Amino acid sequence: MMNRSFLTLTLAIAAAFATVAPAVHAEGGAAPKLSHIQAGYQHFKIGAFEVIALSDGTLPIPTQQVLKGISADEVAARLARTYQGTEVDASINAYLIKAGDRLVMIDAGTGELYGPTLNKISASLKSAGYAPEQITDILITHIHTDHTGGLMDGSRLVFPNATLHLERKELDYWLGAGQRDRAPQALKVYFDQAAAKVQPYVDAGRVKAFSGETTLFPGLRSLPAPGHTPGHSFYVLESQGEKLVFWGDLLHVADVQLPRPDVTVAFDVDPKAAAATRKLAFADALKGRYWVAGDHVTFPGVGHLQADGKGYRWIPMPYVNDHHETK
Repeated sequence: MMNRSFLTLTLAIAAAFATVAPAVHAEGGAAPKLSHIQAGYQHFKIGAFEVIALSDGTLPIPTQQVLKGISADEVAARLARTYQGTEVDASINAYLIKAGDRLVMIDAGTGELYGPTLNKISASLKSAGYAPEQITDILITHIHTDHTGGLMDGSRLVFPNATLHLERKELDYWLGAGQRDRAPQALKVYFDQAAAKVQPYVDAGRVKAFSGETTLFPGLRSLPAPGHTPGHSFYVLESQGEKLVFWGDLLHVADVQLPRPDVTVAFDVDPKAAAATRKLAFADALKGRYWVAGDHVTFPGVGHLQADGKGYRWIPMPYVNDHHETK
């Protein structure tokens, strides 16, 4: 018998993805392609580490359907304060860390799964001066396919020399024996997508699982952040007194969830735990005054939090064009 959390997640994904994901095929043929790739990247430093934010593009989200625990009117009012309608364009971000002789990515974008405004990670990476074949490691915050879709191009490993690092709970949830078989027929596609994007790396011996808080490389460690999915993980980068925490999917609609951390999304497997994780993370980021990076915060998705009444507001990292070639 399927457990309750499994059913909750799969039903939420089915409903929410059906609302959010653009159609792959339009009436009469394939969806139109964009005229420009519009790759995006931004360099910055965290202590001795160079970090590069990478844009995979943007995805329109109907916030009044996706956000939970808040009225549609309040969603509209909060977004109106920032000159937005109720359908917002959510960034899909990934990050590259130059760590000694290693090139470490945080997440890998969507691939072909969500329409023509996305699937730009490889182009952004190349524009920043790197080839996918150079990536040595990819730290996956969780296996939702807007974070793992870019791992594969059909049957080809996009990052053939990279090792994926994943929380064991996340691997077991999506790729564990019998998980797909227990899912209703209509939901099996999401397990198929997870298998298509991650299983080839497992089969190639290019996946390393960790459990809980784990030092993965000098200055870089995992931090459990459950709720959004069972194995959702932050990654913490520290060097020379500076700190950056990669938040993955802690935030989906910043202009609503920062002032209202209790607001959850339809994609959360455990909304109560996700809200608790978000509240703790916000408070710690404010207290510690460190940088944070969100996969769905407006590109490049890096900034600080500032207290604002009972909630918070986002202070983006200033853009500084002072990068010097170090390769």
